[in-house]
Amino acid sequence: MQTVATTKMSSKGQVVIPETIRNELGLSPGDQFVVVADGDVVIFKTISPPPMQQFDKIVEKARQQAEAAGMTEQDIEEAIRGARKKR
Repeated sequence: MQTVATTKMSSKGQVVIPETIRNELGLSPGDQFVVVADGDVVIFKTISPPPMQQFDKIVEKARQQAEAAGMTEQDIEEAIRGARKKR
């Protein structure tokens, strides 16, 4: 079921998500969103981390690719140090 509600933006650019929508979507304080603008449409998409099982699969695939490329742990540590220096 689609829920429709109205809200308005404050002088600070803050928008309150109406309680009915928050409850329906199970939103909590601190939830994060990606905000997309398309013409006169604003879309808020919740950001949620992947399940640990999916994350484990991603890490395993990365390890396999690194091994296939002949990378060592030292190569990876050096790459991490280099990336951190660029911050």
